[in-house]
Amino acid sequence: MQSLTEEIQSFSRTRLRKQCTRVTSLSGRRIIETWKGSTITVVEDPIPIEETTLGYVPDTSWDVQVGFVKPYLLLGSQDAAHDFGTLRKHKVSHILNVAFGVENVFPDLFIYKTVSIMDHPDADVLLHMKECCDFIQQARNEKGVVLVHCNAGVSRAPAVVIGYLMSCDGQSFDSALSMVKSARPASSPNRGFVEQLRNFKTPAMTNGSKN
Repeated sequence: MQSLTEEIQSFSRTRLRKQCTRVTSLSGRRIIETWKGSTITVVEDPIPIEETTLGYVPDTSWDVQVGFVKPYLLLGSQDAAHDFGTLRKHKVSHILNVAFGVENVFPDLFIYKTVSIMDHPDADVLLHMKECCDFIQQARNEKGVVLVHCNAGVSRAPAVVIGYLMSCDGQSFDSALSMVKSARPASSPNRGFVEQLRNFKTPAMTNGSKN
């Protein structure tokens, strides 16, 4: 029987079995890494992306659908905010960007306001509500049309619009949420934002009147 030292000395790389690993990148590209010994070969995986069950493939579809909340108040994603044709079609004059790290691409053509909000349940969305509401009111007073957008138009932007409807239109949370979901069905503020908005005591509510 060979000792451990003898087994190590008699070991040969040629005895290693061929190994391969399939990898799906964040962009959805599939590759196969194959190696034997110290040699590694990387090739494209011929298996279609649709057949994969593992890995993350981002949604690359273009979302330019705009929700009409009020004649002067629209709700959408960054795609709508970055599509000049969509902005012109809906007569947008002001853009409220509440995403984090999303560029304002037409600074010379539209009036922008950027309020960076993290889409996280612990983020304080009410901290930014007055600033956002003031900008929406500015667009309204100037007879303009404001598009409120975040990244996907699902959590942050809807939360801000709900807060605006509660603060400046005197609506209850449930009424404002219903209006926003009717305008943009994909709207779904994260649970932290929902809790904050449910407990939001606005001046309109305190005074028992609408503006």
